[in-house]
Amino acid sequence: MRALGGPRVTLRRMNQTVVVAGAVYDRGRLLAARRSAPPELAGGWELPGGKVEPGESPQQALVRELREELGIETEPLTRIAGEWPLGPGLVLHAWTARLLHGEARPLQDHDALRWLAPEEADAVDWLPQDRPAVAEAMRILAACRP
Repeated sequence: MRALGGPRVTLRRMNQTVVVAGAVYDRGRLLAARRSAPPELAGGWELPGGKVEPGESPQQALVRELREELGIETEPLTRIAGEWPLGPGLVLHAWTARLLHGEARPLQDHDALRWLAPEEADAVDWLPQDRPAVAEAMRILAACRP
């Protein structure tokens, strides 16, 4: 994976579309978003993000999706190790990201947001496919706290 300004990468391999999720950190907390759509995901909590479009890097897709869905500007930092199947033809890659500016609000596909400290990780009902990435994101966050 290359930095934001690096060469484009193809993320449709073996008929899989990559979905990026952001473990957005701010003031020692992680942003959780509750899905309002599609119906089969509604009510579940996730790390927000979306599909990588043709010609985008994963980091560019993450910045775009967080801007569109939550109205925030972020800086992707590190990819969280692992990938998780979301369904036929979809695979999840998660990144840590720093909030640069903006106040997160649910604009698309979400109806609620919460900022969670590491000890509050189990306060919401995470979607199953997000749980491994959330656990690692919270471990990283806890290690960075004073």
